[in-house]
Amino acid sequence: MRYLVISDIHGNRHAIEAVTADARAFGFDAVVCLGDLVGYGADPAAAIDLTLALEPVALIRGNHDKVCAGLEPATLFNDVARHSIEWTRDALSPAHLKLLRELPKGPRLVTDTLEICHGAPFDEDHYVFDGGDAARAIDAASARICLFGHTHLPAIFATAGDPARAAETGDDAIGLPHQGPVLINVGSVGQPRDGDPRAAYGVIDLERNVIYLRRVGYDIEGAQKRILGAGLPAWLAMRLGRGQ
Repeated sequence: MRYLVISDIHGNRHAIEAVTADARAFGFDAVVCLGDLVGYGADPAAAIDLTLALEPVALIRGNHDKVCAGLEPATLFNDVARHSIEWTRDALSPAHLKLLRELPKGPRLVTDTLEICHGAPFDEDHYVFDGGDAARAIDAASARICLFGHTHLPAIFATAGDPARAAETGDDAIGLPHQGPVLINVGSVGQPRDGDPRAAYGVIDLERNVIYLRRVGYDIEGAQKRILGAGLPAWLAMRLGRGQ
């Protein structure tokens, strides 16, 4: 079973369109989405609709989805994020806001061996950046493989005794631990922050026990024009070109 893994789309229609086209050419059987469909980008309705069109078998909320839906205040957001989420709330229809309100909270088991969360299994809003946070997340996970998002940074955390490794498949697959736990972030579709502006996603093959961390170029200029045309902060457009 090959799962397309997408996370942190953030209202970027151009990026999710490019990811969908690239992933269909690459091949997958089902889709999981780790949240933050909206926020920052200027096409939140399209991002929601395009994600739902993929018919994900598992879809959970992110912190921007929660705040946009009015489930939590924007207290912890910086000024740019707060401005963006307020604009997003006004731009969405009641039906889209209802959909965001009804997104389930993570973590969520997809299979006996695969779990998804937005931030961490112990706290959906926690950022996992380093080994200490990863160890806590692995301890709290309910499945051997846990997929997370939120940081917008691709990462793989595993134990030293059973690490991830280059797969012996003749392609760019990464072999997952044979038996031990692993925590994986495939990066952000709509707002990468690792210095690579291309949209990021993953395809995990549970039968072969490998994952592909994929990057695809998209119409960044088009996404930037949409942000600026909407009157959103210019930094949100600028950072897309920098992958920040």
